[in-house]
Amino acid sequence: MSEPLWRPSPERVAASRMDAFRRFINQRHDLALADYAALHAWSVGAVADFWQAVADFFAVDFSTPPQRVLDNPDAMPGAQWFAGAELNFAAHLLRRRDDHPALIALSEDGQREQLSYAELAARVAGLQQHLLKLGVQPGDRVAALMPNTWQTVVGMLAAASIGAVWSSCSPDFGAQGVVDRFGQIEPRVLIACSGYRYAGKQLDMSSKLAEILPQLGGLQQLILVPYGGVEPCLAEFASVVSTAHWDDVSQPAGSPAFTALPFAQPLYILYSSGTTGVPKCIVHGAGGTLLQHLKEHGLHTDLGSEDVLFYFTTCGWMMWNWLVSGLALGATLVLYDGSPFEPAAERLIDLIDAENISIFGTSAKYLAALEKAGVEPNRSHQLSRLKAVLSTGSPLAHEGFDYVYRCFKPDLCLSSISGGTDIVSCFALGNPAAPVWRGELQCKGLGMAVEVWDDEGQRLAEGKGELVCSKPFPSMPLGFWKDEDGSRFRAAYFERFPCVWAHGDYAEETPHGGLIIHGRSDAVLNPGGVRIGTAEIYRQVEKVEAVLESLAIGQQWQGDVRVVLFVRLRDGVTQDAALEAKIRQVIRANATPRHVPAKIIAVSDIPRTRSGKIVELAVRNVVHGLPVKNTDALANPEALDLFRDVPALQQ
Repeated sequence: MSEPLWRPSPERVAASRMDAFRRFINQRHDLALADYAALHAWSVGAVADFWQAVADFFAVDFSTPPQRVLDNPDAMPGAQWFAGAELNFAAHLLRRRDDHPALIALSEDGQREQLSYAELAARVAGLQQHLLKLGVQPGDRVAALMPNTWQTVVGMLAAASIGAVWSSCSPDFGAQGVVDRFGQIEPRVLIACSGYRYAGKQLDMSSKLAEILPQLGGLQQLILVPYGGVEPCLAEFASVVSTAHWDDVSQPAGSPAFTALPFAQPLYILYSSGTTGVPKCIVHGAGGTLLQHLKEHGLHTDLGSEDVLFYFTTCGWMMWNWLVSGLALGATLVLYDGSPFEPAAERLIDLIDAENISIFGTSAKYLAALEKAGVEPNRSHQLSRLKAVLSTGSPLAHEGFDYVYRCFKPDLCLSSISGGTDIVSCFALGNPAAPVWRGELQCKGLGMAVEVWDDEGQRLAEGKGELVCSKPFPSMPLGFWKDEDGSRFRAAYFERFPCVWAHGDYAEETPHGGLIIHGRSDAVLNPGGVRIGTAEIYRQVEKVEAVLESLAIGQQWQGDVRVVLFVRLRDGVTQDAALEAKIRQVIRANATPRHVPAKIIAVSDIPRTRSGKIVELAVRNVVHGLPVKNTDALANPEALDLFRDVPALQQ
């Protein structure tokens, strides 16, 4: 298309922090960078100067200043950021101490709790004192099996204030999934909810905790949080581990103290999805996470102290860690726990008006589900303060862009963002000072040398290839837990192209300076030797009204690969020749004949991770009779049985 879907007004551009940062750089370095393209080119050409500027622009408080910004700049991995610097991550998230709302926690049943910045700091101080009494020290792990509520944020901040390493899973994880994760990192303290609610059901955590606790070596104490209408029973676990009631250990207690820690102090342990093996424990550093999130929230999202930020996430997805960093900008965070469709599809849209949300974050899958459900927020809601919609989890189809601008509001910045657990941040983001083009992620992140390469390691100015980052960045993981020689870490990201981060996405650059993500590289289809991103197929199938969602794999067949498309249909719709013909016709007309599936098979469910991503590799393994490891990482592992020994795939 020749025109963007949205273009910010000159006044909005001038008022954005992104433009203020451009002017800041021009003044500091005597430059004349005229636009984002020039700013990005400078940021990746002078990475040390850029990240120092981010630290200064956002007034990062180094208790000990860095001796140098970047050592070993040509090494990936191996580059070292802000050598000698000390800071505290939690201190930056608690710089604001007034009565302004910090957290608004809402649950599916309508319960609402609010903490001001002053109240949040006091709660953190109370739990911090308890952790110190237990002897928790820098480097000890504090884990949480918790819903997305204010207590979880208090737990993370209290742990980070001491220098302990925080790791969380959501309570809907199966017991083995929790043990696969926490069992590797051996937490000293576990914070867990007594129960939770989802889709109208009350779930008791007692039996799950009874199974998990004996398998966590080195656990010193379980802190039980009353939640979900289930009263904690401490005596039930007393024979296994020391127990404490949340209310007894988190009472407000003045101001927290903050331990000065190295820039690379471990802050978070996040986990790979675990569908192809035991989850990798990815260790992220405090300083790199802070700088990257300040940049992403402050510049790319234009988050300010009067904004209200919402992201639909659980504590088992990196978007929770990303969301919580909004506190560093002094914003109000809206936390939601429960089903996004309970009691109706408009549940989260209601929050936009009720809580004056200005930045609304969700997944591409959720937006597609809203459109399929016929939800038109601009007809039923005010959306008066809404200025940005963020989407991630999977590529947002071109039609998803159309839906947001047609059914939310025409004057907002729609930011399809992409990165991952691997970097606890993004490679491509929004830009409040630039246009939004249909189907495109607006821009590469500042300071991120993102490129698209072919199989030979040559940069592609056009066409599809591997998404890479060719220069170091501060939020690169410190490594994997218990990977002393770094071999597993290097194999995961640096084996494909030496000294270059290969992210595993199949992507292409656009003439507007943006990106299009076509799916995961390892899920790319290869019929007749032609590479096809699965997102290219999903985009077309989503146009078919009868189809709710789909999943495509490549099946080995007669010495080649054939494309197999599984579809989940609307209630009351049955698969017949006419529907198959329509699906094929839409794909053929809007993609290429190579994209047209050889087989279309209706299934009642499609397996996905707990963060909502469909698992193409797991389905491909089932179809080929290969094992699928750690199905506990899936939200609905029983769905895999639908793909086993399918008669149509033997023909």
